[in-house]
Amino acid sequence: MKALGKFRYGNWFIPVVSGLLILLSFGVQYLFAGQWNATLTPRWWFAATEHSHETGHVFTLSNALMLAGGIVAGYKISVNAVRALQVKFISIDLLVSIAALGAVLIGNFWESAAVTFLFSVGHALEAGTMNKTRAALAELVAVVPDQAVVLRNGEQVQVPATEVKMGETVLVKNGAKIPVDGLVISGTGAIDEATITGESIPVEKSAADQVFAGTISHGGFLQVKATGTGADTTLARIIHRVEEAQDAKAKTQTFIDRFSKWYTPAVMLLALLAWLTSADVVLGLTLLVIGCPGALVISIPVAIVAGIGRSARNGILIKGGEYLENAARITAVAVDKTGTLTEGRPVLTDIVVLDPKMDRSAVLRWAAGAEAGSEHPLAAPILDTARDEGVSPTTLAEDVTPVIGKGIVAHVEGQQVLVGNTALMAQYGITELGASAEVADELSAAGKTAMIIALEDRVIAVIAVADTIRAEAPAMIRELHAIGVKKVVMLTGDSRKVAEAIAAATGIDEIHASLFPEDKLAAVAQMQSEGHVVAMVGDGVNDAPALATADIGVAMGAAGSAVAVQTADIALMGDRLLKLPEAIWLAQRTVRIMRQNITIALGTVLILLAGVFAGGVSMSLGMLVHEGSVLIVILNAMRLMRVRPTQVAVPDQVATGEDQKNKAALR
Repeated sequence: MKALGKFRYGNWFIPVVSGLLILLSFGVQYLFAGQWNATLTPRWWFAATEHSHETGHVFTLSNALMLAGGIVAGYKISVNAVRALQVKFISIDLLVSIAALGAVLIGNFWESAAVTFLFSVGHALEAGTMNKTRAALAELVAVVPDQAVVLRNGEQVQVPATEVKMGETVLVKNGAKIPVDGLVISGTGAIDEATITGESIPVEKSAADQVFAGTISHGGFLQVKATGTGADTTLARIIHRVEEAQDAKAKTQTFIDRFSKWYTPAVMLLALLAWLTSADVVLGLTLLVIGCPGALVISIPVAIVAGIGRSARNGILIKGGEYLENAARITAVAVDKTGTLTEGRPVLTDIVVLDPKMDRSAVLRWAAGAEAGSEHPLAAPILDTARDEGVSPTTLAEDVTPVIGKGIVAHVEGQQVLVGNTALMAQYGITELGASAEVADELSAAGKTAMIIALEDRVIAVIAVADTIRAEAPAMIRELHAIGVKKVVMLTGDSRKVAEAIAAATGIDEIHASLFPEDKLAAVAQMQSEGHVVAMVGDGVNDAPALATADIGVAMGAAGSAVAVQTADIALMGDRLLKLPEAIWLAQRTVRIMRQNITIALGTVLILLAGVFAGGVSMSLGMLVHEGSVLIVILNAMRLMRVRPTQVAVPDQVATGEDQKNKAALR
């Protein structure tokens, strides 16, 4: 009964009932030599031209069943037409309603039923397709957790997820959905974050790591401090963003809507003129039917909804149809260096020992001893490496003196240790630098920050710290070029030497170094003045002016940023660089399908118009071909739902395990 009720109010109830009545009409007329086809009334319709194909001079049971099939299919169409007229809009439904009514008035019951039946089938297909293309949103809604286990007064209490309070401790067990955004207090676990980032490989989480609502634990036990609950979670923001994006119109769709507003009255006028000049009412009614721009109207929205839905499944949030179209036109990409092309976390890359009495461990121990009392960002990678290699300082420095722009001076275990540049060495009277100056220059030329280490009055080593380049960065640049991006530009506040080293390693086309935020804005504006459609990829803080100026602003790793999800034109929820070319490629593919759909829709109308005036297209055949074009447009757009993210060429050296399996399957 439940299934029957669902069918009764579903998209296919009216077409099925109408189709059964039409079949029953044919059965009554042609089975058993037509002996069941009783006469009901004399003819009550108007006499028309020889093209009317009226079925006789009496109204039979077969005619009544055919008329009933047309009424069942046409009732809702007529209601929609009247509602549109009430708001002064001439809709496609009005064309079909007039054509169907006109066919009945001249005795063409089959033509009337066929037109309304086929049109209702088209509506059902459109509605079903739009529901399917919105499946990405339905999947997101489905993963919203209902329940949460929280610690209250030392006891585990199960409560609705929406009732968890900020700051409460939430327990996440193996197999459970995480009900809140939060920070791990204790425990470890493997979390599947596919719903947020699009990455299917579980991520190991431990103390101080961030977790998101809707993700799933695949092992371990976590205690999580809630930092976002209910509508204030990343998942809730994504759902809201996808809802808005799928309803937002593209520029092309807005144009089509305006075109349809004038096109539909024009078709009605053409049909009227054809009737009056030819005295053939059937010709006029047929023109009304074949002139329906149904395929044209649905060609854009079905592609946009499918494209945005497919992107959302892959962890790419596009703000709407307009931004999707703009993304497809991108010819230049501007990227920030720190945190985009690089990891954003400096590491100790080189230890060049110059004193034959010293080894790597000894140099690292002295450097760490001096830096232990420093607050400079470059102290952290030195101390981290010393800890990892088991040579962390056992005692604190007696005193630490930062020398601005030069380095640091400390006394460790009674000896003076200098860590800095040549100017620091000169200031403290160390003039015999030996090979250290040359080594420091070589390291600096490679884009690293070199520091000379001196113990008392002698140089013992040169160390270097650098922000490491992401493994995916060169592949991202190659992919951007492969999909038609003409140039990739680095905008950075770092020195030119560092920028040049990063550019040489990644394949960046152009660099702008030592920039302030307003300089980045000017660089983007300059590219736009050269005719480029520019995408800016940044962190949204010091890059905010450039992001706002660019044609498309892209936020990387937006899962943890509420502002990025809401404001970026394209938000890449994961932190994989290859999501950027994937996003542009999906936008390009969506726009190509939109253009194909428009061509199919307009081409069908033109061919049918030619067929009508040539005398070879009837009303029912015209509607059949018209609905066939609607089906083709829908199926064409649905190809977007089958697109796999790995259909963008992912180099094997940076592909994930799942990527490589999918690539193998595609070969």
